[in-house]
Amino acid sequence: MALFDLPLAELETYLPALDEPDDFDEFWRETLAEARAHDLGLRLEPVETGLTLIDTYDVTFAGFGGHPIKGWLTRPAGAAGPLPAVVELIGYGGGRGLPHERLGWAAAGYAHLLMDTRGQGGRWGAGGDTPDPVGSGPATPGFMTRGILDPREHYYRRVMTDAVRAIDAVRAVPGVDGARVTVTGGSQGGGLALAVAGLADGLLAVMPNVPFLCHYRRAVEITDTDPYGEITNYLAVRRGTDEQVFRTLSYLDGVHLARRASAPALFSVALMDPICPPSTVYAAFNHYGALAGGVEDKEMVVYPFNQHEGGEAYQFSRQLEWLAPRVARGAEPVALDPSVTGSLS
Repeated sequence: MALFDLPLAELETYLPALDEPDDFDEFWRETLAEARAHDLGLRLEPVETGLTLIDTYDVTFAGFGGHPIKGWLTRPAGAAGPLPAVVELIGYGGGRGLPHERLGWAAAGYAHLLMDTRGQGGRWGAGGDTPDPVGSGPATPGFMTRGILDPREHYYRRVMTDAVRAIDAVRAVPGVDGARVTVTGGSQGGGLALAVAGLADGLLAVMPNVPFLCHYRRAVEITDTDPYGEITNYLAVRRGTDEQVFRTLSYLDGVHLARRASAPALFSVALMDPICPPSTVYAAFNHYGALAGGVEDKEMVVYPFNQHEGGEAYQFSRQLEWLAPRVARGAEPVALDPSVTGSLS
């Protein structure tokens, strides 16, 4: 695909008008308080993988509604800690897969928690293991329009809450330094990382790659590629619901959540990306940290000739390089959820 969005010079200054609802912060305070009223129920069960240099654990913790969320925890074999941690969130339609598939962060000396995505894991990869027990009204195939007429019922309210609770969970793992927790992910995982950046306290860093779930109205206007195309298809059938739909999505917009972030951030964008258009990514980047007085330590890595694959392994190398000095400097201690207990045996 050729370039189709704004020129790079315009992207770098693109600051779209916001449509934040007045009760945005109250909505998320209540949502997270409801989730944290449930015991985190963290369980870590050792898994035999045949990998002698990596220790692996099957993780379960309580997410939205107290629902059990699965994940994999990997770390250098025998490491006593305290280790810095990376929480990784998965792209659209994927699941946690098999425990030996993502070893880069553990091999680099981090505790790595890969969160499974509720209800997903059937579109690519080796599958997922976390059901979504909540139903939905009329919706198009996919996840974008599940509960689309009410922000309290929308699918991504649940998933974003799960992602925040994943931060709580990794901080409760023995041998993890709770003050050195970074969140990352690509596409859907990048959008969820931005949600965590705006909702979780005390993160060391945030690294969203080609993030999804940002600037919904703009995305629907300039691309008909799924998953944003699911919204278009829904509106084509459910005529006259557009204002209600976009009001719901305004509570789940990565741009609005990014404004509330304060951690250093390393973004990436692909200028030929038809799935997460560059202007939607730059909308989040340019607004990032605005309500925290601005975040000076933020950077965008641009891939001019790539589509949604973005930088792939090149970007992982960049992340390793960028994150290392920030981990070495550390961060202020954070308070743990008092309901949390965890054991590695």
